[in-house]
Amino acid sequence: MANSPPAYRNRPLSIRSGGKSKGASSSSAGRTSFSLSSLRGQIQPELSRKLFRLIKSENSLITAHETAGRERLSIAQQLSEWGEQTGDDAISDVSDKVGVILSEVGELEDTYAHALDESRGRLKTIRNTEKSVQPSRDGKAKIADEIGKLRLKEPESARLVVLEQELVRAEAENLVAEAQLTNVTRQKLKEAYEAEFAATIERAEKQIILAKHGRRLLALLDDTPVVPGDERQPYLHCQQARQVLNDCEDDLRDWQPDQETYQEFLADQMIAANAAGSLDKSNYEGLEKQQETSRVSGVHPVEGESNQSAEIGA
Repeated sequence: MANSPPAYRNRPLSIRSGGKSKGASSSSAGRTSFSLSSLRGQIQPELSRKLFRLIKSENSLITAHETAGRERLSIAQQLSEWGEQTGDDAISDVSDKVGVILSEVGELEDTYAHALDESRGRLKTIRNTEKSVQPSRDGKAKIADEIGKLRLKEPESARLVVLEQELVRAEAENLVAEAQLTNVTRQKLKEAYEAEFAATIERAEKQIILAKHGRRLLALLDDTPVVPGDERQPYLHCQQARQVLNDCEDDLRDWQPDQETYQEFLADQMIAANAAGSLDKSNYEGLEKQQETSRVSGVHPVEGESNQSAEIGA
């Protein structure tokens, strides 16, 4: 699978130790940033112009998810550092481990951005195929236009025969190109958004895992109000908090895509499509038999209904 989950090994129980270096490496990693040099080639053939714009918009979306991931990591680091300086053992421990959860949410955004980039690459294949087909369309149209003009000016011109032969060849070449375009478009469109939806499901389900374990951490923080002058009970949940992170790591590692549900959905769709096709065929055959009977009897169904209505009225 292209967007396979990263290996979860030796997950840190804190983001304070080595957290800054991790954040720095994460922010510098990723895809090559957008530059003005990528503006070249914006003049696209008409056939590929709309998809070109869509791909550019996808690039902005990917950058937004990468930015969101980096911001999550930064916020997680700041939360942990703030909790440490409060001097409250409970807040310090819980905030640090909540920061670990938030940093994982940020990593999910980066993984999702890479999956979107792979999906975008499949759309580029369609765009490139569209660009390759455009000259074929233009060449065919140019020859047809030239033939039309020549017929008006010189109907008896010997060049007409040559142009018509060129038009036949151009139409044959275009026919092959158009067939390739529709094949590539269907295949790559399906692949692109199958990859995107699979990545969306993975991101959402892992976010749910992280959020649930994050709430388990918050439940360890005693927020019962104390009377001024009284001391709060000491924090005794360090081991439990570590276990929550261990459980979270296990759940993320054990996560698997639910391919069976998707395959069942596809099977149901195929059955429904086949049933609809059979129904249409039976309706068509019934109508055909009705028309054949009408032709043999010499009475049109509508006329027969009109005559019957007249007799009832009489």
